[in-house]
Amino acid sequence: MSKEETNLELLEARTEGTEEPSGAAAPAPMAADADATEADVSEADLDQEEQEKQPMTGGAERPQDAASAGGEPPAAEKNGAVKLKMPEEAEEATFTGLNKEELLRVAGTPGWVRTRWGLLVVFWLGWLGMLLGAVVIVLQAPRCRDLPVTNWWNNGPLYQIGSIQAFTNAQNLKGLEQKMDLLSQLKVKGLVVGPIHVAPPDEAMSLRFEEISPEAGNLEQFKGVIQAAHRRGISVVLDLTPNYQGSNGPWFFNTSVTNVAERMKSALVFWLNEGVDGVQLSGVERVSSVVPSLWSDIRAIIQNGTAEGSNKRVLIGTTELSSAEDVSSLLTSSGVDLLISRVLRSVDVEATERARAIQLLYSSHSQTNLAWSLGGRAEGHLASLVGPALVKVYQLLLLTLPGTPVFNYGDEIGLMDESTNFPKMLWDSGENLNETLQESSERVSCRSFFRTVSELRGKERSLLFGDLMLVSNSSTSLAYLRVWDQSQRYLAVFNWAEEAAQLELRGPALPRRAAVVLSTNSSAPPADSSVDLTELRLGPLQAALLRFPYSE
Repeated sequence: MSKEETNLELLEARTEGTEEPSGAAAPAPMAADADATEADVSEADLDQEEQEKQPMTGGAERPQDAASAGGEPPAAEKNGAVKLKMPEEAEEATFTGLNKEELLRVAGTPGWVRTRWGLLVVFWLGWLGMLLGAVVIVLQAPRCRDLPVTNWWNNGPLYQIGSIQAFTNAQNLKGLEQKMDLLSQLKVKGLVVGPIHVAPPDEAMSLRFEEISPEAGNLEQFKGVIQAAHRRGISVVLDLTPNYQGSNGPWFFNTSVTNVAERMKSALVFWLNEGVDGVQLSGVERVSSVVPSLWSDIRAIIQNGTAEGSNKRVLIGTTELSSAEDVSSLLTSSGVDLLISRVLRSVDVEATERARAIQLLYSSHSQTNLAWSLGGRAEGHLASLVGPALVKVYQLLLLTLPGTPVFNYGDEIGLMDESTNFPKMLWDSGENLNETLQESSERVSCRSFFRTVSELRGKERSLLFGDLMLVSNSSTSLAYLRVWDQSQRYLAVFNWAEEAAQLELRGPALPRRAAVVLSTNSSAPPADSSVDLTELRLGPLQAALLRFPYSE
């Protein structure tokens, strides 16, 4: 039997199984055209092949079921032929989560309520545990001290330039402006310039506070100095000592003090308006007692109306007093911000007396009002007062004491006085023809040492505003500790004797060993080495700065 005959029999069998509705028209005769028959046979053949490809799923869907479901009829009739649609393979089931109604039903069950409350309890217990842990850590941690309120002159050394002509080759204020970068490298925070006003010797009526001496320069040059200094974070203080070129003083005789003080008041207003950051005056002990009301006016003009910190104006007084008790009393009565005295200038006294004076002033006043100096307009330079061998020793002393260090120009290089207290400043310009190679090397080394200590003082809190603790004090040696909160501790040690000294430093505030930061003798002990404080050895005329970390 051929394939066409088989398909025809199958088609007839299907047709016979289909009931004709009453009143239906008679079936189409078999004599239909050949093209239609062949098309039906081919379509049936294709259906047969398609059915063979489908899996056995249990039979075809009934037409009435498909119709009742609202879908398409399962079979299409063409010329009496019925094409059956086999069911497709069932898709794999996928869980898409609970809908809103199902979630509401689950959330209301007792199990879910218990779970939810359990999670909330766990969350709050964990949060409270972390909070309590943080509180315990804060309570057990050491408290940090608040930083003290300081002013700009407490943050670094003051640099006095008593003679503009001696300080620069240009011999005027323009030359000072050109040296501002070099002064900035020294980490100085203030310049004390002058006096530079017109002041014929011993002629009170010829004083012209508001006029700059032609030998020093002019007002425009001075404004240039102020602007150049301020750009580098350096303040400018003007020395207005009245009779700075004469021998009568302070402030001439009693009959002229009132007149000079009255003229001083208007001059202060003038210079403060020009941008100066403070004024330095000599003889404050006499003026403040002879004309107290005028002195109060002078103080008010300078000190009132300025905020704390970088914008505050400073009133600096100078005195010839050397007793720590007298200096302390004058600092209180005069009301100056800083008082430059001779407390440390008596170099012949024993180290024990020097340490006592330091301790008395430190215990009686805020260190923001303490000033330490060796040298000045009347006294001369540091190297001439203490000797070249001790320049670095006293540089270290001034820069590590609590308070403001004050230096004369040239003290950073060990400049010596010759026939005058205003020797020509030496610069690294190759013009010092009479200077030997050793002298030049010593000058460079001295300046480098000054710059290193000055920079360290400005950034280390213990040196900047830390407490002072005397550790050792004898006739030839001194050791003190600078301590601030949890910052690194600094220990300054000094030997003023002509022979080596061994210090046995012990105490609850000291560890057994400390690191050497720097030494006036760079080879003994060398920098960055560790030394035993109970057997610390210093060479003759030597000082060193040591450091150790904070520990509870």
